[in-house]
Amino acid sequence: MATKEKGTDVFRFKQFELRQDRCPMKVGTDGILLGAWADVNGARQILDIGTGTGLIAIMLAQRAPEAVVHGVEIDEASCEQAAENMRAAPWSERLSVFNQPVQEFVSDSGRQYDLIVSNPPFFTGGTFSDREDRSRARHTVKLPHGDLLSAVRNHLAPGGRFSLILPYIEGLRFQELAEGYKLYCNRITEVYPRPGKIVERLLMEFGQESRELVQDSLTIYKEGKDINWTKEFRALTKDFYLKA
Repeated sequence: MATKEKGTDVFRFKQFELRQDRCPMKVGTDGILLGAWADVNGARQILDIGTGTGLIAIMLAQRAPEAVVHGVEIDEASCEQAAENMRAAPWSERLSVFNQPVQEFVSDSGRQYDLIVSNPPFFTGGTFSDREDRSRARHTVKLPHGDLLSAVRNHLAPGGRFSLILPYIEGLRFQELAEGYKLYCNRITEVYPRPGKIVERLLMEFGQESRELVQDSLTIYKEGKDINWTKEFRALTKDFYLKA
């Protein structure tokens, strides 16, 4: 797995490291899954909406060596830390981050993106916890899913792809909502925590045309109480986790 230095908020991956002490949302499995799963084939311009630490943007820069990768982040402290992480990455010349709401984001020269990714907020109700910064990142207060879809629609190049990860129920709702923005789910991976458990997450890819759905599944851990990754999960994340 990625190695976290004792007493610090630094995560080390095979080719880069991330500092996250000023980011409400820390490095997690969801982001790593999305960064490893998103289809980068042919992508020259990539946008990560709500980049946080910069994790997914940096992963995609590693996977797509000819792509320019932009991140958008509304939280000022997170944006500053993402910028630091991007400058420290081996692909820093192809990475940049913008501190503004995606609702107001206008890429330079009207740029459109071949691939847009997001690990978005997903709670649509409930109350905030004592850790309000983390709660706000998890709720859809600052980025309602309709606003996210509108931004994707505005910035996605013809023939482009939009990929994201959401909990199962929120993912089903998102698919229905997306059709109202003329974005259609064409690829899904159902993510199971362990064999015999229910689907926990949906990795989804959307496009501007409705096509035959490609669907598969991924289980993260083998059966049993020990933390032991499956062969499929190791294969997906082998270029990033130190012990994959």
